[in-house]
Amino acid sequence: MIRPATASDAAALAALLNHWIEHTAVTFNPVPKTEGDILDLIAARSRDGHAFLVAEDAGRIVGQASYGQFRTGQGYRTCMEHSISLLPGTPRKGLGRALLTAVEDHARSAGAHQMIAGVSGENAEGQAFHLRMGYRAIATIPEAGHKFGRFIDLVLMQKFL
Repeated sequence: MIRPATASDAAALAALLNHWIEHTAVTFNPVPKTEGDILDLIAARSRDGHAFLVAEDAGRIVGQASYGQFRTGQGYRTCMEHSISLLPGTPRKGLGRALLTAVEDHARSAGAHQMIAGVSGENAEGQAFHLRMGYRAIATIPEAGHKFGRFIDLVLMQKFL
């Protein structure tokens, strides 16, 4: 089941995101999220008219996807960027596809023109997923990120909605 995130999801979402933060270079952020950080993010997405969705299976949060404006300012109001992740070990079975499609549908209905994915150069699986979802690589920013003592490229991928 895919549904909007609520305050009661904050602890599970922090745990899900912190796995990727603490153990991988999928995200360049080295600082774990707190429940408060997640509550703030849910509130900000809601305030701005953007989605923060969760995938739930048997009462357990197994995935998340959200989006927000790519850059600040009115000139970027129709260009969005998303985040998506699944709990490690979750059987895929189209869950990522369903989450991303739901986020894209929400953004489209809110007037977004395009969606951007910023994917770690070390995340070949994430890049392949986005290609399957209709995104195309439009730029690589060499050594944009730094984590685990090394510089990592950022691949920007785009899909017109």
